Amino acid sequence: MRPLLITVALLALLAGLGFVLPAWIIFLLSLAFARGLAILSVALLLRAGLVSFGQGLFFAASAYTVAFVMRAWGVREAALATALGTAAGVLVAGVTGLLLARYREIFFAMLTLAFSMVLYGILVKAYALTGGSDGMAVATPTIAGLALEAERLRSGLYLLTLSCTAAVAYLTFRYMNSPLGYAARAVRDNEVRLEYLGLSTWGTIYLTYVLAGGLSGLGGALMALNVGHVDPQLAYWTTSGEFVFVALLGGIGNVLAPLGGAVVFEILRAYAFKYAPYIWQMIMGSAMLLIILFMPEGLWTIYTSAVRRIRIRRWSWRRLG
Repeated sequence: MRPLLITVALLALLAGLGFVLPAWIIFLLSLAFARGLAILSVALLLRAGLVSFGQGLFFAASAYTVAFVMRAWGVREAALATALGTAAGVLVAGVTGLLLARYREIFFAMLTLAFSMVLYGILVKAYALTGGSDGMAVATPTIAGLALEAERLRSGLYLLTLSCTAAVAYLTFRYMNSPLGYAARAVRDNEVRLEYLGLSTWGTIYLTYVLAGGLSGLGGALMALNVGHVDPQLAYWTTSGEFVFVALLGGIGNVLAPLGGAVVFEILRAYAFKYAPYIWQMIMGSAMLLIILFMPEGLWTIYTSAVRRIRIRRWSWRRLG
């Protein structure tokens, strides 16, 4: 019961902050949660022993879908645009996953990267349709049919992003503790034994990959609504590499680890870019190096270490009492 109460209190606190914090911090948190979903998808694949350098494929496909449906179909409702964008991510993952679920290790990583770069090339070359390297503007959305003012729209999109992130984080937690989630971990440990148990390795990988594509797609749709602009850089390999970077930064030991890593990364990048615009990449790289050296399981190690110390102290007090 206590973890549930803490989670509800944390969500209530985050929702309340949407009405009191400055607009730029709300925007930063919205971006962190949207990107956090894509990073969570990377963590999901890492738990199955798969490294993807192509999550930008679903992120960009979903973001461009939002821009297209708003321009071509006149869709304005944020929830509907988000659903359509997520569906696009799932569809792309469903098609590419038919091939990728057959591969492992470096071959899987390179093929995911190749698919992402193919989309990048299409987005850049199809100037008449996508705006080329300039990208496309995303129309101002409505929330529950209401056309809000700029400040209220920012808070509304933040709440939408937070709600989607919380719901998906819970569903992902349930997935990780389901038979399919354990089967995905078994693929990483020993997929031959998984086959001996009568489970399909290909099917397990395929379903995990499609789920990861949906997560990344949802993040891309929310990012497009919050930023109001999409460009081919979303499908570029550096975007996918950044997702892997932050997944390692936060850790993959818990659903909240990648999301927390995304928030820390966005804040660090914002301040590093503000105070050291020419060397902020060096600062981020140094931070990553230190984390790998001293916290191999990511920032989530801080939380697990604190919990372990508290339990040891409680156990000591009980023995003394």
